[in-house]
Amino acid sequence: MPSTRTCVLAGVTAVVSTAVLTLSAQAATQAATQPDTSAAHERAAARCSSPSEILDLTDWKLTLPTGEDEDPTEITQPELATFSAAPWFQADAACDAVRFRAAVNGVTTGGSSYPRAELREMTNGGEDEAAWSTTEGTHTLVVTEAFTALPKEKPQVVGAQVHGGDDDVTVFRLDGSKLYITDGDDSRHHLVTDDYELGTEFEAKFVAEDGEIDVYYNGKPQTTISHDGDTNYFKAGAYTQANCDNSDPCADGNYGEVRISGIEVTHS
Repeated sequence: MPSTRTCVLAGVTAVVSTAVLTLSAQAATQAATQPDTSAAHERAAARCSSPSEILDLTDWKLTLPTGEDEDPTEITQPELATFSAAPWFQADAACDAVRFRAAVNGVTTGGSSYPRAELREMTNGGEDEAAWSTTEGTHTLVVTEAFTALPKEKPQVVGAQVHGGDDDVTVFRLDGSKLYITDGDDSRHHLVTDDYELGTEFEAKFVAEDGEIDVYYNGKPQTTISHDGDTNYFKAGAYTQANCDNSDPCADGNYGEVRISGIEVTHS
């Protein structure tokens, strides 16, 4: 009996050991075949050390919601080619888009009471400010973007615009869940959708020619803005339409944010 008992225990031990070895081998195989998402994330971040590796920023300059009162930080080429400033202007971890963020307590320009993390169209490799006419040639901006955050109490952010002289001509402006295209001071000129969900990517497009600006949403025409001027330029990013006077808390954590995965300008 004692020898029989010993043999049975030995057999059980052998079976258990085999099972453990089998499970260990399976785990090793799974580890070898399944992707390491954390490592992939780190590799993506390493590949995109600056937003210019995702978007062509050659003919742009950047305004940030930082700096001195009414004198926000501006980044021009060639510095912009390698510039990043978390959390206001940075590449996504997935290396497929750039995030623009402006908090309600951010520094504003002298001509606005609202902060921005926004690109301004330039020419000649970023050396000169763009200024084109709506009556000469054809001027097109296509931005693939998504609104990803809105400020509290006054949940309004501009994501792309045509600017003329000292004022905007027409913009894509999110107000809560309602996405509008504006016409000058008419902030609710055209309702694109009343059920926009944060994070939804869309294509915003402006085509300026013959004294008019045709505006498209996901390739579909939305409205036409009449405008005759020769000091126009494009802008894109997060232009938060709120500040510490109308949005609480007055803190970095209360902000508007826009995610841009594509931007293209053509003039002909």
